[in-house]
Amino acid sequence: MKALLCTRLGGPEDLAVVETADPVAGPGEALVRVTLAALNFFDTLIIAGRYQVKPDLPFSPGGEAVGIIEALGEGVSGFDVGDRVIVHRTYGTCAERIAVGITHLTPVPDAVSDEQAAGLTITYGTSLHALRDRARLQPGETLAVLGASGGVGLAAVELGVIMGAKVIACASSPEKLAVAQAHGAEMGLDYSADTLREGLKKLTEGRGVDVIYDPIGGEYAEPALRSLGWKGRYLVIGFAAGDIPRIPLNLALLKGIDIQGVHWGVFVEREPEAHRANQEQLLAWVAEGRLKAKIHGTYPMEEFVEALGILKRREAVGKVLLRP
Repeated sequence: MKALLCTRLGGPEDLAVVETADPVAGPGEALVRVTLAALNFFDTLIIAGRYQVKPDLPFSPGGEAVGIIEALGEGVSGFDVGDRVIVHRTYGTCAERIAVGITHLTPVPDAVSDEQAAGLTITYGTSLHALRDRARLQPGETLAVLGASGGVGLAAVELGVIMGAKVIACASSPEKLAVAQAHGAEMGLDYSADTLREGLKKLTEGRGVDVIYDPIGGEYAEPALRSLGWKGRYLVIGFAAGDIPRIPLNLALLKGIDIQGVHWGVFVEREPEAHRANQEQLLAWVAEGRLKAKIHGTYPMEEFVEALGILKRREAVGKVLLRP
């Protein structure tokens, strides 16, 4: 089979599509033929050795995919050959076939397309866990999303709208704001032109924001935190800007603010039932037509340099998919 492999740490151009032996489903595993794999920003970090997870070389990037079960290992129940499933892992899905434990699989309803299912787990799973399990976002509350046109950011915008929040999209250009507003954001703030704190204060008429969703970090973190209102919640999603900010803790004290870490990968391992409930909710919303994932583009696996480059340059507006 063909697989996209990282044999040395570096950029997208250091990867290669190579022929490898087909995997075999072991006990508790399923062999899945991948129809679409989804890429995320963290894939650009993991291939460079800059992610918290550092696989042994060689490895395949890709943390999520959709495919068809071709074989089942010993002791597997609850799945059948021919089932269409979502695969979620930290890495390894950019291949024609993958052997994976069934705890990393979710059945896909007939009403949900491969394109919608492929990239539903990580970005939307992260955002739903953040908004529902951590921030406990309530209808009518104000949610400000930084990096609102990126993968997790756009997911947070869409889910915030479904959950009944007043969503403020924050992004670095009018074009990116237009995408977020087309997906339901009620208000927009261009933080390349406006001061983030003052802009959010104005948009909330001085009340402050209830929940900040921050996958950016860096210089935006502190002004975002300062824009929260009384008992606001600040969600730490990631650090796409590169720098991990140092937050003055007196800011949390003065307004009774909660600073909440969101580590979706650990959540999945520690709370599998809660994760399964979130997956089922996301799939149900897609099947009902209430949620539709934005697809930036679908690329043949051989065009991996272009696909990963879009993410590395932060040009992606929605999900980037690879087709083996």
